[in-house]
Order: sequence, then C-alpha cells, then structure tokens
Amino acid sequence: MDLKIFLIYIIGFLIVAIAANQIAKIFQKIKFPLITGFIITGIIAGSSFLNFIPPHAVKNLNFLNEIALSIIAFSAGAELYLDDLRSRLKSIKWMTIGQLVITFVLSSVVIYFIADKIPFMAEMNMASKIAVSILFGTIFVARSPSSAIAVINEMRANGPFTKTVMGVTVVKDVLVIILFAISFSVAKALVNGEEMGISFIFILLLELLVSFGLGYLIGKILELPFLLKTNIKIKGGIILLIGYSVYIFSHFIKINSTNWFHHEIILEPLLIAIIGGFVLTNYSKHRIEFREVLEEISPTIYIIFFTLVGASLSFQTLISVVGIALALFFLRLFTMFLGGVFGVTVVKDPKKYTFIAWMPYLTQAGVALGLATIISEEFPVWGHEFETIIIAIIVINQLIGPPLFKWTLNYVKESHLRATMNPLQSTRDTIIFGVESQSIALANQLLKHNWKSRLVSLEKFVTNGPIDFKIIDNFKPTVENFKKLEFDKTEAIVLMLSDDENYKLAELIYENIGTKDVIVRLNNRKNFEKFHKLGALIIEPTTAMVSLLDHFVRSPNAASLLLGMDEGQDTMDIEIKNKDVHGLRIRELRLPTDIIILSIKRKGQLLMTHGYTRLRLGDEITLVGSPQSLEDTKFKFDT
Repeated sequence: MDLKIFLIYIIGFLIVAIAANQIAKIFQKIKFPLITGFIITGIIAGSSFLNFIPPHAVKNLNFLNEIALSIIAFSAGAELYLDDLRSRLKSIKWMTIGQLVITFVLSSVVIYFIADKIPFMAEMNMASKIAVSILFGTIFVARSPSSAIAVINEMRANGPFTKTVMGVTVVKDVLVIILFAISFSVAKALVNGEEMGISFIFILLLELLVSFGLGYLIGKILELPFLLKTNIKIKGGIILLIGYSVYIFSHFIKINSTNWFHHEIILEPLLIAIIGGFVLTNYSKHRIEFREVLEEISPTIYIIFFTLVGASLSFQTLISVVGIALALFFLRLFTMFLGGVFGVTVVKDPKKYTFIAWMPYLTQAGVALGLATIISEEFPVWGHEFETIIIAIIVINQLIGPPLFKWTLNYVKESHLRATMNPLQSTRDTIIFGVESQSIALANQLLKHNWKSRLVSLEKFVTNGPIDFKIIDNFKPTVENFKKLEFDKTEAIVLMLSDDENYKLAELIYENIGTKDVIVRLNNRKNFEKFHKLGALIIEPTTAMVSLLDHFVRSPNAASLLLGMDEGQDTMDIEIKNKDVHGLRIRELRLPTDIIILSIKRKGQLLMTHGYTRLRLGDEITLVGSPQSLEDTKFKFDT
C-alpha cells in the first residue's frame, strides 16, 4: 500500500478516535458504558453512514487491532495475581469449573440444535454447524476483568464473595484463551474438512505447549523496559512494540510453517500475551510498574480498538440480528445461572449466594470482542455475521451486567461506599479537652483531614464567634458522662489541660474507657513517667519544638513529609484486619507507588522493616502518601 494513502488512513482514523472519546463521555453521563459510545461512533464513521472509514481502510488498519488485543491480553494476565486469590482458591476452582464447563457445553449443544433459526447457519452442513456452535460456546465463557475491577473499585467492595468473583473472572479469561485455541483449531478442521486423528491432537498440544513457552519468554522480555531509567510513556511504547511483535511472530510462523513442516502451525498470540502478563506479575519485582504502564496506555487502546470494531460493522446487519442476539443473551444467562448454582452447591458457600452467583459474570468486553474479531478474519464467508451477533450480545451485557453486579455486592453486604452525609461529617472522631487557641486550631486542622472533633471544657465557656465543631462545657468527668456522650467510641482523645487535670482524665480513660490513643500535652517534664505508665502519647511543647527544629535542620525533606507540609502528601496509621494480607511480605504487596511504609508496630514493639518482612493481623502500619492512595491502602488492609 502507498505510504501516502496509509498516512491518510491513520490520520483520518485518529480524528474519528478523538471524536469517539468525546462522544463516549456523553454516553457515560447517561449511564451507558464507554465502549458503547466507542462502538456507536465507529458505526457512524464507518461504511454504514458517513464512510469516513471505508471497508478497505479497516482492513489496512488491522494492525491497530492486533496491538490493542496484545495489551488487553497483557492486562488480563496481570490481573491474575496468585497471592490475592489464595484465601478463596476452593470457591474459585469450583465456580470456574461450573461457569466454564456448563456454559460452554450447554451453550454449544443448544446453538447446534437451533442452528436453523440463525440465518447464516441455516444452510451449513453438520460439521460447520458444530464448528460455529463451539465457537459461540467459547466466547460465551469470556468475562471482562476490566469491567469487574471498575465496579469493585467504584463500590469499594471487599469480602469472600468479591474475592471469588475477581478470582473466577481472571482465571476464566486465562482458561478461555486456552479453550479458544483448541476450539479454533477444531473449528478450522471441521470447516475445511480435515481429519482429526492422533496427529491432529498431537500438533494441537504441541502448538499449545509452544504458546505457553513463548508466553513465559515474553514475560521475561517484558521486564526489560523496567530496567531502563526512563519515563512511563517510553516504557508504554516499548510494551506496545513487544505486544505487536507477538502477532508478527505468530503470522510469520503461520505463513512459513507449511513450507517447513508441510502443516500450518497456529500459535495463539492472545494466549502468549496473557501468559506473558501473568509471568511478569507473579514472578518479577516489576508488577506494580507494569500495572501502572497498562493503566496509562489502556484508555487509548480501548478507544482505538472499540472504535475500529464499530467501523467494521454493518448497521443494517446489526439491526437484523438484534432478535437472535437477545435470544442468545438469555441462553448465556441461563447457562451461567446453572454454573453459579453448581459452584455454590459444591463448595458449600452461604446459601444466599446460590441464586445470585451468576450475576457478576454477565459483563463482557475486550477479550470476547477480540476473539470474535479473530473468527471474523479467519472465516470471511460467515465470520462477519458471527462477529456482529457477538457484538450485539456484548452491548446488551454491558448495559445489564454492571448494574446487576452492583446490586449483588450490596445484597451480600460487601460494598463499602461512603455513607451519604454532610461534607463536614466524618467517620473519624476525636475529643479535645481544653478550649483555647491551640485546641481550636487543632480541631480546624483535623477537620481538613475529615476528622470530626468535639471540644470539652470543665468550666462554662462562651463562644465569641462561629465555630465548625461542637463545644461541651461544664463537663463533669465521670464514667457515666463519658459513656452518655459515647466517648468510648472515640478514636482519639487529646488532653490539653493542666497536668493534674490531664492525669485524672487519663487515669479515668485508662481504667474505664480504653480509648487506644490518648494524647497528652505535658506542662511539666517531671510528670512524664506517670503519664507514660498509662500508655499515653506525650507531647512536651518545649522539647517537641527543639526536636522539630533539629529535624528541619538535619533532614528538611523528611520533616516536611512527616508533618504533611508537602502538598498532596499525608500520613496515616492503619491496623491490618484483612486475613488475606496476613503472612504476605512487604515486597509482595500491590501498593500505589507513592506510598511509603514508615514503620510497623507489632504488640507494642516497632519492627525494623524490609521487603521480606511478613505482615501479621493486628500490625499497625504507619504510611505516607497521597490522600487517595492512603484511603485505597486503608481499604485493602482494613477489610
């Protein structure tokens, strides 16, 4: 193809892709998935309407599809992080078997028997009907890890049900590629009338083994960009090249294998890429960087891929298959329902999961669409109609799947959305004894960090102006009054009175309330020891100021970081309550890259930490990072 024409195609498509990105945001505002906006924009720009992207242009831009598919496969492999799945392996195993086997077998059988009702299958011979049926069954198994992750993150979901869903989703997407490689080879043999004897099975197994081996090799090659000291965009570009090279190599083997071995060798690039992503994620130290690079480039990849898919579609064909697509959608839903019942029953999960276990697996996206695209290219006679039906089913799944998944997470009570409240309200609470300029300033500072403070005065107090927090005056420090005002549910109590008053309060709290964090502003150094025996955190103003100035002189960066003076940085103490984190090494955690672990306290003792330090339930970790990253990490450790 002429270079000038090729550049025209590329520039024209990029303009359409930019428009698709903006149009998809409008769809998102009316509660439609982004990919629906991309596909519809592609359809409008394609040959069905404006013809900005004619059919021959779509064919010449197929390399963009291949690049996108490699990144989609890398992302699917990267989600299969074994340490995150270990606590629910039994449930994941049986739910995967139920969803995979029942959905594939039952869907394939039903489609074979209703083939005459599907226009492009009606005139096929028996072998071709079997081939198309098993290809439908294979794609019905596919799920969308990216959609599942998006819903889980949005709902801040965590718990046994959520872990099972995530595990099954990513395991299924690995297995469906293997299943597709087998089904695809069988379908080609059936359509082309080839004999499926011992030699066919041997070659098929050999192709799978070679694909696995190349996947492992790609996983090691993917480490190379992360050895370079360069920015994330360059690393992303290198990963795109590695992904595309998988397709180039597969095409090279396919073209030349007939001359070399007198048999066409089919290597499955999606399988190679998904194994590569899995190997890098689980057997290298670059998994966090890899995930960040994929998150950086994936939005652009999805725009290109789904817009190009839309451009390849015929709107008239899409409308004509809506009825069939709806029927097949309900067939898939029914088989998944049976698979869910099977998985819950075998593993003896809670009975309330029985009739809802199928709901999280309805949504489909990149992998399913990628497989349909491969089939369309390989079988030009009927592949396009096959792809159109699959796309129609995927769009229906995208509309119905996420709301069902959200409802399910609420039903099993594993969503952790912030409650609807006034912006000034907070789930954190502190009591400050003493009403003065410093205590008011402290309350205001805590308010900025979403803590609700109550100031307590032992005497009558009259405010001189508006204050954003409650002041309790004339307070009588008795156990009854503490419990009446729910001081026992307070996360921290700050004592800013005289040492005698502070000590009486600290002793009362220690013996009757048990608040974990009691902070005392000390007035006289000689009283340090008696407060220390009560487990109080002691601030001696003069010493604290000298120490603070000392740290600013010797290490200004560390001092400003710890004090939260760096914009966008904060500190947080988190107690580990998540059983899945118990026993993990620090280096095995998938934490945001801006998170720094300052210390770990275990049973009152500070530990010298390193990458191989194992975490335990009840450990208290002090972290520094951005507020959003701290909240995400707290959610990971705390639930």
